[in-house]
Amino acid sequence: MNLKQYKSVTAFAPASVANVGCGFDIMGFAIEGIGDRVTVSLQEEGMNSEVTLSGPFGKIIPSARKKNTAGVAVDAFLNATGNHNIHLGISLEKNMPLGSGMGSSASSSAAAVFAANYLLGNKLTTKELIPFAMEGERIACGSAHADNVAPALLGGFVLIRSYSPLDIVQVKCPADLFAVVVHPHIELHTSDARRILKKEITVTEAIKQSANTAGFMVALLSEDFDLLKRSMHDLIAEPRRTQLIPGFEEIRSSAYKSGAIGSGISGSGPSVFALCRGEKTTREVATIIGHIFSRNGLNNESFVSKLNSPGAYIISAEK
Repeated sequence: MNLKQYKSVTAFAPASVANVGCGFDIMGFAIEGIGDRVTVSLQEEGMNSEVTLSGPFGKIIPSARKKNTAGVAVDAFLNATGNHNIHLGISLEKNMPLGSGMGSSASSSAAAVFAANYLLGNKLTTKELIPFAMEGERIACGSAHADNVAPALLGGFVLIRSYSPLDIVQVKCPADLFAVVVHPHIELHTSDARRILKKEITVTEAIKQSANTAGFMVALLSEDFDLLKRSMHDLIAEPRRTQLIPGFEEIRSSAYKSGAIGSGISGSGPSVFALCRGEKTTREVATIIGHIFSRNGLNNESFVSKLNSPGAYIISAEK
């Protein structure tokens, strides 16, 4: 493949769940069924440098390239790969709501760099694209975290073992492990959800959180669903953020009673997720969580997905 082979490429990147309970900023997984599309195309110097926006949520995000997650991610990719003189137009089909807790900004930036890399000859691996997508996250919420962009690019379940240097581990999950994400139609900014977190935790809290995270990973690898259930407890973010989500305690209790292995806040909220064994149970839990949000006056929608679900992929490439 070479640069002259294609003049535009369209890619899709999925939504994602970050934190996953005890894995604050270090764990995440991709969600099937929703995500953003980005088209990058070769253009002459001096043409419109703004991001062209469409989709149901395109009107509420900035089109200025330096303020748009897709634009920032692509420019970071071009600068780092020595392609400063190549001019790429960007069109973003924004299908995901902002402040949803489902990795909306990550979906845009992941799709953008995935398309740009393909257009320029696939010189980098998908894993090598993660730092550029993280720059899109920085402009969105002030923190270049990877627990949304990594699963959006790679698919499946990921562990960020280290941020400096960046060390991403892909984890194969049990085939019958499903997730449901239920999104209430309210917006919660990640920056606001981060602001209410404690600045420090005790040694005791750190030990308990580390033990839960270790137990969670062992449970996935050994398909030990009882251990998984015992490990899905967060001491860092969730205790502070539950106040931001109407009906959360009832949701968690009802999800357990209905067969969920565990549940929690998706990213920084307001969406919530539950892990279940088997698709039938997952859909039953999805219905119950949706009813609770509805009783609290919140319209909502749910997405059911296997944990081993695809990441970013190319939709089309025009010659």
